[in-house]
Amino acid sequence: MSWVGRHAIAAGLAAVAFTAVGCGSDGSEGTESSGESVCASDFSYEGRTYIKLTDVEFKVGQKVGTATSPACRDTNDRAAEVPESSENAYAVSGISPDVVIAIGSSPEEAEAFRVLRSDKKIPPEVQELFNGS
Repeated sequence: MSWVGRHAIAAGLAAVAFTAVGCGSDGSEGTESSGESVCASDFSYEGRTYIKLTDVEFKVGQKVGTATSPACRDTNDRAAEVPESSENAYAVSGISPDVVIAIGSSPEEAEAFRVLRSDKKIPPEVQELFNGS
C-alpha cells in the first residue's frame, strides 16, 4: 500500500474515532452533568434551555412555573425514545430564574439547572454555586 493510501486510511479512522467519542455527551466539564445522553439532561423554561448542575449547594425558593424536557431519541433504537415530560420549576434563592432554576416534582426532589448560553460561558452566579459561596 502506498504512503498516501495508509495516511488516508489513518485519517479516516481518526475521524470516526473522534465522532464516536463526541456522541452521547453534553460536552460540559467539571461539576456539570456529563457522560449522560444530551437530551436526558436538557430542560426548556420560558424559551431558554437549561442543563443540569451537580455537586452544588443551593436553596430552593418558590415555584415559578413548569419546565419541559423535549422528547428525545439519541440512539437508533426507536423503542428507546424518551417522551416529552414536564416538571415543576422553582426559583433558586439569590439567583434570577433567567440564570438558574431548580427542577423536580417537589422542592425536596428538585435539582439545579443553569441556562445554556450561546457563548458557552458560565455565568458568575453559577460559578459562585461551584465555589460554594
